[in-house]
Amino acid sequence: MKKYVKILPLAAFFWAFSAYADIALKDSSEILGRWKLNAESTKLDGEKKPLTVEWEFKDNGILKQTATDSVGRTGEMKIDMKYSVENGEIKKQAKLGQEKYESCKVVEKDGASMILKCPFLYYFLTKI
Repeated sequence: MKKYVKILPLAAFFWAFSAYADIALKDSSEILGRWKLNAESTKLDGEKKPLTVEWEFKDNGILKQTATDSVGRTGEMKIDMKYSVENGEIKKQAKLGQEKYESCKVVEKDGASMILKCPFLYYFLTKI
């Protein structure tokens, strides 16, 4: 009986983390197209900050980002960043003009929705 009591917390730990196993992308064809970035959060189940951003993954390795100022002060800002799919993860340019990349893992992908986990934030996207 003591043996089972010791193993139970360990099994629960592994089960909890297996529920959110990362999804490995085969190539960029799985993410190509326009995506609406609905929200970002520091935790998967944490408070989500709404965003007005659109990402377009192009087949030439360019991620077009269009951000709309919700207050209307600056209008629209467009940025082209480099990206690739390597080892099942999205490697995207961290800063414009620098060859520094960050890895983003697909946590969940269900038809027209996708959740990415980047180094500091979770991004919640919907296919347009």
